[in-house]
Amino acid sequence: MLELEENKYILLNLKERINSIADALNIVQIEKEIKDLEVKTTEDNFWNDKQNSSVVLTKMKRLQNKLDKFKKIKAEHENLVELNELLILDEEEELGKEVLKNTKKLEDEIKRFELETLLSGKYDKNNAIITLHPGAGGTESQDWVEMLYRMYCRWAVANEFEVQELDYLEGDEAGIKSVTFLVKGENAYGYLKGEMGVHRLVRISPFDAGGRRHTSFASAEVLPEITEEVKLDINPDDIKMDVYRASGAGGQKINKTSSAVRLTHIPTGIVVACQTERSQTQNREIAMTMLKSKLLELKEKEQKDTIEDLKGVQREIAWGSQIRSYVFCPYTLVKDHRTNYEVGNVEAVMNGELNGFIESYLKNNAINKNN
Repeated sequence: MLELEENKYILLNLKERINSIADALNIVQIEKEIKDLEVKTTEDNFWNDKQNSSVVLTKMKRLQNKLDKFKKIKAEHENLVELNELLILDEEEELGKEVLKNTKKLEDEIKRFELETLLSGKYDKNNAIITLHPGAGGTESQDWVEMLYRMYCRWAVANEFEVQELDYLEGDEAGIKSVTFLVKGENAYGYLKGEMGVHRLVRISPFDAGGRRHTSFASAEVLPEITEEVKLDINPDDIKMDVYRASGAGGQKINKTSSAVRLTHIPTGIVVACQTERSQTQNREIAMTMLKSKLLELKEKEQKDTIEDLKGVQREIAWGSQIRSYVFCPYTLVKDHRTNYEVGNVEAVMNGELNGFIESYLKNNAINKNN
């Protein structure tokens, strides 16, 4: 098969890419780190400190998963090279088709792994907490928030992440006034951090009887979920807690008891809420995680040493600095204004096909860091 001769060069290129991944990840260092962590688990009193042992085991598992994934890809590649060579000498059509199919599959796996090597941020491995808010414009902007929420949920499912709704406030007539949700899975924050900012919609409004074109805005706040590894001291006296009855779309999520929790960090004015669980205690725990994530982001942004130093900080959404535009009319186009990456199929993007935008953002970020 002529295709197998061509596939030989594709596999050769994939080998170079696998070697580049090994260099980027520093596989030798990962193996050393795993051994060092294994030694720690054998130390006296290791299991007595539950918090420390949990941090060590989590890190060891994450590194081992990365190493196992690399070894699996490398082994699959070596197997395909060997099979490809044998089938060039002794052709077998069905098996040859299988090799070509598996080469394409391996290429996709390598491409995703290459993206992972760009996730070198401190919190990239964490889950992501996303909050969507509408801009000015009432129902039109609230409907835009609902469209974005659906888009991110579809992306998450397609990429094997789990979505957990944390807080939901439905619109007056349609759409969503605000929604906060957790995207769970390894590297969720790393992939989604580039979605933070203002998203602009241009379309013929379904809420305008005159069929006029409208421009709407919505903001996406993307924060890493804070894990036990991160130490953040918050004065309990600085937190005000309110409880209320949960509410949701169509009344389906309404609880008869006051289980929903709203926490206000008095010095900064930051407010978080959670109503996803039926237990007030569980909602408070989740809300505290959300609050810690917001405070950590603010602390690092302001480059302050302690939470107390953040007193009086004001947080405002700046409309007009959109990161991406979604145009439905007079033409169809989705364009990222930071990378200039664009797609003409707006429906596909709204159905969750965001990987092109995520990839271009991460690559652009890496180039800017190196320059």
